[in-house]
Amino acid sequence: MAVNPQVEGRTYPPTDPYVVSRAKIAEFAAAVGARDTAHTDVAEAGRRGYADVVAPPTYAIGISQSAEAAAILDPDADIDYSRVVHGEQKFIHHRPLVAGDEVVAQTTIARVRAAGGHSMVTLETQITTTGGDLTTTATSLLVIRGEGDA
Repeated sequence: MAVNPQVEGRTYPPTDPYVVSRAKIAEFAAAVGARDTAHTDVAEAGRRGYADVVAPPTYAIGISQSAEAAAILDPDADIDYSRVVHGEQKFIHHRPLVAGDEVVAQTTIARVRAAGGHSMVTLETQITTTGGDLTTTATSLLVIRGEGDA
């Protein structure tokens, strides 16, 4: 079944606020092998002009995917999650995420199209502080495999 093209342009409610913590930044940095001391050392981060430890650039993936779930699970979209392949990911960082940031994320289905028997869905997620400061724009391209593909 193809993804419903009528959901293109649909924006979902923002996520509940999420507080970026030193512990989560350190865990993520260790998991991805990010060794920059600004991820774990408050003094070093401060010397570089950050209010607290700074998250690795890809830290935003967990925040953006929590918001994308609303689009993926929208029954009107007809996305069969068992057929989803994550095709591409892009981040535009308007400013780094740092420990202490309280953020929300909001996803829009930016584009729905068919290609070679598959559906291609582009999701754009804006991550902002609860004060309205835009930190990150995350763009995900999902490929929903056609029925003939196992």
